[in-house]
Amino acid sequence: MSMQATDQTTQLRGDIRQHANRRSFIVVALLSAMVLALFVLSLSCGRGCIAPPDVIAALFGSEASGASFVVNDLRLPRALLSILAGLSFGLGGVAFQVMLRNPLASPDIIGISSSAGAAAVFAIVILSFDGWLVSVVAVVSGLLVATVIWGLSSSRGAAGARLILIGIGVSAMLDSVTAYVLLEAPAWDRAEALRWLTGSVNGAQLPNVIPVLAALVVFGGLLLTSARDLDILRLGDDAARALGVRADATRLRVTLAAVGLVAFATSAAGPIAFVAFLSGPIAARLLGGSRGILAAAALVGAVLVLAGDFTGQFLLPTRLPVGVVTGAVGAPFLLYLIVRTNRNGGTL
Repeated sequence: MSMQATDQTTQLRGDIRQHANRRSFIVVALLSAMVLALFVLSLSCGRGCIAPPDVIAALFGSEASGASFVVNDLRLPRALLSILAGLSFGLGGVAFQVMLRNPLASPDIIGISSSAGAAAVFAIVILSFDGWLVSVVAVVSGLLVATVIWGLSSSRGAAGARLILIGIGVSAMLDSVTAYVLLEAPAWDRAEALRWLTGSVNGAQLPNVIPVLAALVVFGGLLLTSARDLDILRLGDDAARALGVRADATRLRVTLAAVGLVAFATSAAGPIAFVAFLSGPIAARLLGGSRGILAAAALVGAVLVLAGDFTGQFLLPTRLPVGVVTGAVGAPFLLYLIVRTNRNGGTL
């Protein structure tokens, strides 16, 4: 009887795992289809619509109906940057949330985005930098501030709640620095800095895309290869060590990779509000669990940026940067998650 019960339990676990794998595959496939559809929509529709066959012809170098310049020089870099920034924000954000077992632990909340933003404003207003120099300063600042937050929160390993609280404090200080620099800035520099801080893919060019793509390949690959260890960390440090996972080394590796993703995406498109924060919880609800959450969250991020940019351009009475649209959606969701977490200690 005991042997039969054991066999039934094993079969039930296998069925549950198979169902989770099937659901994860379906969700990832549907999200990929949404990203592709929004990408095609972004290339086809604008002030004037271009038929999909002409878009495809233009992408392959044909001067189809004069669409080559519009598609390749104006719309393609913008759409590619939207996808890559969304993938980077989504993947980096969910890595923090899973690692710290808290849906509030996103780069928007714990100071990573604020550090890149403050550094970029300082570079634009005080140092008179522009272009790739601003991106370099933003990336370096994000990595340095992440190191500081990690160091301040470490005491025999970085504790989740302590890291979040220290990150919130650092974020508040950096936001104050940003506000002071903007207050003292000339009008022209202030306008440029505010445009960058809002989060926008306006004026994207292919040179903006390449560093984000490289970061996604390197840091995104590192995170995806760490998915198993990251999932085991959800069980706690003791259980992770018992299963052969070095908890502190895994956290450090995941933190560096996630910060790299977010910093490079922020350097190219600005701190697009709430994409890193929203992607993980949305993906978790679509999946009904944690299996496959990294890939799903990355795709959710791409959907949010593509849809937010298209909405801000064409579906509202006035044109708005993508960061304004995602911020309007993300703020109520943040309040909901705070209430939910306070009530039941919710995790992803």
